[in-house]
Amino acid sequence: MSRSTRNALLVLTLAFFFSSETLLHAAPRKQANLFVDLSLLVAPEYPCTWPAGFPAFGILPQTTIGKDSPYNTDLLIIDGNTGTQLDTPPHSVARPETGFPHAGPLGLQYADKVPVWRLVGEACVIDIHKFRNKAKKGYSALIEESHIKAWEDKHRPLCPGDVAMFHSGYSDKYYRPLPDGSRFVAKPLSKKSPAWPNPSPDGMAYLASRGITAVGTDSPSMGPLPDLAEATHYAGLKEGLVFTEGAMQLGKLSKTGAFFAMLAMKHAMGPYAEGRAIAIRKSELAGRLIESVKAKRVIDLSVTLDMNLPVTWPGKGIGNHRHPYTKADFLYSEHLDLYHHTHLMDAHAGTHLVPPSFALPSPGFSNSQYSERIRKWLTDYEEDFGARGFSDVTAEKVPLAQTCGPARVIDVTGLSASFKFKPGNPRSPLIIPVHIRKYEKEYGRLGAGDIVIFKTGYTGRKFKPMPEGAACMADPLNGKSPGWPALSARAVIILAKRGIRCVAIDAPTITSVNPKNALFTYWALGSHNMVAVEFLTNVAALPDKSYFLFAPIKIRDCHGGPGRAIALH
Repeated sequence: MSRSTRNALLVLTLAFFFSSETLLHAAPRKQANLFVDLSLLVAPEYPCTWPAGFPAFGILPQTTIGKDSPYNTDLLIIDGNTGTQLDTPPHSVARPETGFPHAGPLGLQYADKVPVWRLVGEACVIDIHKFRNKAKKGYSALIEESHIKAWEDKHRPLCPGDVAMFHSGYSDKYYRPLPDGSRFVAKPLSKKSPAWPNPSPDGMAYLASRGITAVGTDSPSMGPLPDLAEATHYAGLKEGLVFTEGAMQLGKLSKTGAFFAMLAMKHAMGPYAEGRAIAIRKSELAGRLIESVKAKRVIDLSVTLDMNLPVTWPGKGIGNHRHPYTKADFLYSEHLDLYHHTHLMDAHAGTHLVPPSFALPSPGFSNSQYSERIRKWLTDYEEDFGARGFSDVTAEKVPLAQTCGPARVIDVTGLSASFKFKPGNPRSPLIIPVHIRKYEKEYGRLGAGDIVIFKTGYTGRKFKPMPEGAACMADPLNGKSPGWPALSARAVIILAKRGIRCVAIDAPTITSVNPKNALFTYWALGSHNMVAVEFLTNVAALPDKSYFLFAPIKIRDCHGGPGRAIALH
């Protein structure tokens, strides 16, 4: 072969290599551009809490990285009417046993019982801008059946699998820091400004008659003021619809064709739930997901949040636990015979996100601020894995495209059976590079944009009501039983080289019950700008090909991220 021929082949080879690399990395970037965040930012100075008698949202640091802890943790005070939220049938339908006129079986379909396929669908964006501020102070302009039919005549009939989204631009215009933010809810309630436009009871009844999945609005409530809020809610909820309230940025979606998901918290007996509303713009991906919704091929991957379930980190020994998941009742609703309630919860309760700032200190942090023990661990870590990074990336800064993507499920259920455990020595079987390479040999190389999910089967076996539920976290942490399979720091490095930016697991954490190993894994994840979704369940139900969706509640400066994980196939 001549030199000129060899050079030509080399040029062609390099061209192919670089073009392939470009395509590989272009796919995640292109996918990122498809995502639209439809959720309000939750922060104390915003009007994210219903102002009429509801406890104010709060986020309180519990530990900060330094001498006393290598982690940042937060306590949340948050109720289901905070920010962007989901209303379920028990919001207006009483439990059957009450015998009330508005009672029925749907009065038991709480946030943890709503069929997950009702939370997703094709967004049908109905423009109602012309109705904004057209009513007198304290009143809402009403959207009637005729207005909805006019939209259908122009676009297409609404049908099962659709989510009707009313777009007035209200949240975009009025959701502002207080005191200006009082225009969002407080001033309309006080009859100092016009209220938001929304469907009348007849308009809502018509929507329900179309067999659609759900209804949403970019205003703080689906209920028109001053006296039709309950009637409109009941007209839809009694038919099994669910409502997304407090959406925003609906103008970024096409009138039809975008995929919508309301990833709401899975509170036991929750008549409403705070959530993260997201959309995927009209595209081939959105089309595939919408077809999955129509066929009801949607899988719930989140554990239920309940005070009697092991959803909060108990710590080792006594006094090292995080704030337990707590339900606090207030404001009795006589027509439903139930109390409204808020929650006090650790930001890592239940199915949750671990952002880099959980274990990585902010830029400018001096390692001398660590305890002597953690400084020694850091020396060991950096000798093996290089410099530990810094980060101020909290949950709300993590891009939606980083926690959503094709699911690649790596089965490590065999690790627990072969693990040799000695009581008194908290340890976990480790997922190491060989497990990843073995998977790739059989199923193909992992790549950028994939969501790697480790199937352990642990949650399915151990997640049970207390006191039996102590076997889930407390017993392994105290060396009474083997720990759950956990990702090693070395495996993190391999995944990072593949371009993986999100890993998930059906175990309480993705890290070992051994505290040193756990910190190493979290340092490695954060230092490579990776995040983890912990405490999944039902992973065994995932088929070979599925699309994973997770998003945390959009809470500013939160070092954890309670949220909802689902998959479509």
